[in-house]
Amino acid sequence: MKKNTPSHFQEIIYSSSDPVASRRISKWEKEGMVRKIAPRIYTSNLEDTPEDIIRRNIFPILGNLYPDAVLSHRSAFEFAPTSTGQLFVTYKYTKKIKLPGITVHLIEGNPAMEGDLPFSGKLMVSQRERAFLENLQISRKTGPYSKTLTFPQIEEKLEKIIRVNGTQELNKVRDRSRAISKELRMETEFEKLNKIISALLSTRPTKELQSTIAVARSTGNPYDPARIQLFELLFRELKQNEFKYREEKNTTTTTYRNFAFYESYFSNYIEGTVFEIDEAKRVIATQQPIPSRNEDSHDILGTYQLVSNIREMKITPYSPENFMEILQYRHKILLSARKDKNPGQFKNKNNRAGDTEFVDMELVRGTLMQSFDLYRALSHPFAKAAFIMFVVSEVHPFLDGNGRMARVMMNAELTAGDQTKIIIPTVYREDYLGGLRKLTRANDPSVYIRMLERAQAFSYTLPTSDMDSMEEQLKNCNAFVESSEGVLKF
Repeated sequence: MKKNTPSHFQEIIYSSSDPVASRRISKWEKEGMVRKIAPRIYTSNLEDTPEDIIRRNIFPILGNLYPDAVLSHRSAFEFAPTSTGQLFVTYKYTKKIKLPGITVHLIEGNPAMEGDLPFSGKLMVSQRERAFLENLQISRKTGPYSKTLTFPQIEEKLEKIIRVNGTQELNKVRDRSRAISKELRMETEFEKLNKIISALLSTRPTKELQSTIAVARSTGNPYDPARIQLFELLFRELKQNEFKYREEKNTTTTTYRNFAFYESYFSNYIEGTVFEIDEAKRVIATQQPIPSRNEDSHDILGTYQLVSNIREMKITPYSPENFMEILQYRHKILLSARKDKNPGQFKNKNNRAGDTEFVDMELVRGTLMQSFDLYRALSHPFAKAAFIMFVVSEVHPFLDGNGRMARVMMNAELTAGDQTKIIIPTVYREDYLGGLRKLTRANDPSVYIRMLERAQAFSYTLPTSDMDSMEEQLKNCNAFVESSEGVLKF
């Protein structure tokens, strides 16, 4: 309650047909304890605007003024006025009610039926299936003045039902809608709904659909729209920045392979595959695994086999399908010894890291395909590298090896653009993971981009003419220590 207002006053007070109550409200109004803000509506809040008061109390107000009305059409999905303040309610007659900041459209129609839900006081809300039918009615208005959502919006809501709960749940929606359409006299609307659902389930032509998400679902490539929004955010940030060209200095076979050794060593270390430097050198030099660590040894061998092959690392995707082919081919090499991880195959069960759930296994292909248009629109090698690395990391398309695969794809973009590849040393691991988390959880791409720029600047300074001098410089820069024990020095 606001100051100078009796604590027992409610914020909203309704006029009354009871003479005693009516006189009491008139007395309070004369004494300045309440004020009238709309027909039949008073408030004890003397400070906020009528628009703010009405907006936060709109549903109890509707329940009081129009008992048994049904919040319907688009409002049954949005539970808020549109951007222009329109709210739609089914009632026993049609009328437009102007309240401060909100226009309530009373639409004559069926009263609440079995399955509709109580919402606020005596206000009801259309059940999901009824709301879908209502939103497929013809509307003379468009945009935020329309009582109905657009066809793409309806399609996306139906597609989300499949994405979250499967086709069985969508079929339940269809069955329930068919059953209630007769009572509501909305058989025509049900036929529209049935066509959309049939198209989503691929039993009708895709031309029935308008939404990109819905079309992707119907063609067998459903995707994660939240991840695509995140990729679009990173894409815009990358397009708006200017990045330094750091030309590749490791142009001989020897220098490229020297760099590749530490690239594969650190990439595996980040994922918990820890070797002493001399052990890792022996594995690479002999191309033989350490007997007691066969799978770990093959992880380093597989990574090195990819990143030391300059011809392989100059290959970048030219189409969505080729993108997936490259990923699967490289993953098969990377995890060749881990048969239980299905090398070369996209995941067949969902994975997560801590509180982060990665893209659902059924949405992997579609999400990768949708990301490709954004990737293709980038031109600077660093921008393409940063983008594709984050896509692979965020989608997490495989059961294991996703981080290493993301970094392989990143450095392939840099190699193809004749730019310095990026090493993520042990000491920089938390900076690296922190940049990824900042983008994933806080929608902030700037930290991620700065992190990679610094890592590339560091990688550019490394001497690669021989392994010993490179190792010495890495030691001097704290590259091998844990992030809790030091910081990366140039």
